Amino acid sequence: MALVKDKKTDIIGEFKHHESDTGSPEVQVALLTARINQLTEHLKEHKKDHHSRRGLLMMVGQRRRLLNYLSNKDITRSREVVAKLGLRR
Repeated sequence: MALVKDKKTDIIGEFKHHESDTGSPEVQVALLTARINQLTEHLKEHKKDHHSRRGLLMMVGQRRRLLNYLSNKDITRSREVVAKLGLRR
């Protein structure tokens, strides 16, 4: 259940720092958040899909590690990303 290419380019365009930026922590967190939201909606309908649930938990852990890295590196950037995505932190 990958993201649609148009949606992915919109997310990257919103969070990138320079023209060819696709790997900054902000972009990675935004992409993970979109995939997490999509998978959460899937799991509301398919409650017994435990394989996808495991993938969801792994994505949430990866996003948490990226946010921790970003907060240790630059707290203002971290707060901006959390506020822009509407995450509880």
